[in-house]
Amino acid sequence: MIRKVSTERTATKIGGTTKKEKVTPASPIGIFDSGVGGLSVLAEVMRQLPHEDVIYLGDTARIPYGSRTPQEIVKINREIIPFLLKQGAKLIIMACGTSSAIAYPVIKDEYPVEIINLIEPGSQAAVTASRSGKIGVIATSATVNSQAFQDKIRELKKEAVVSAVGCPLFVPLIERGLVDSDEAKQVAKDYLKPLLENGIDALILGCTHYPHLAKTIQSIVGPGVKLVDPAEEAVKQTRKLLETSGTIRKESGPHKYNFFVTGSTIQFQDIGSRLLGKPIVGTKQISLT
Repeated sequence: MIRKVSTERTATKIGGTTKKEKVTPASPIGIFDSGVGGLSVLAEVMRQLPHEDVIYLGDTARIPYGSRTPQEIVKINREIIPFLLKQGAKLIIMACGTSSAIAYPVIKDEYPVEIINLIEPGSQAAVTASRSGKIGVIATSATVNSQAFQDKIRELKKEAVVSAVGCPLFVPLIERGLVDSDEAKQVAKDYLKPLLENGIDALILGCTHYPHLAKTIQSIVGPGVKLVDPAEEAVKQTRKLLETSGTIRKESGPHKYNFFVTGSTIQFQDIGSRLLGKPIVGTKQISLT
């Protein structure tokens, strides 16, 4: 659901003060994830919205989110979003399936900008892609246990049969840069086996880390299963919102991508550059607590 957001916003208690600021087309988009996974969403923003400035925050000191309690995940989101607002973000993309499933329903109306989550866009895309109505979901354990994707898919298509598997080992493998390793391939086979046995023909990559394993996953599930990356639909929704509010950046001048992490800048830049396919430089380390 799209809320109408005023271009005049009041950002409350950011840095201990209340301030008014004007959101303009030149204001950046904020993107955050627990690590490098959200770079798959950034890549989609680069493709669909090539003129936009972006602030990317990887909360690498607290990765993974999938093993944390719902209370912890909500608290973390309430620390991240004010930081992005302080940097001038005009819209925020939760480039994290776990945050989208658990924190978004709780905090979606707490801030003066639109927050895009991954659950609704991913579910809608999967329902459209599936011919049989048998849809698979792979995500963090927290996301799977929340039933967010399962409930949304059934809301969109009552007769859908949804199979979901938590994949806790994927994020650590990707964060270590082991995307093409034999270990990753074996782990993927084990996770995907029950979904294939259930006859799925569409598979939601319910964590933004997982598109980095798309080649391996597709080789295992075969051409008859459509992989659904929620990022594509989420960024389409982002574009519509920016167009509706008149804050989309259309000029083709220089744009900036600023990166922040809560952990090691060197590790993030090394692995992130390989996953993004572009050099990441100038990353700043910050503390959110």
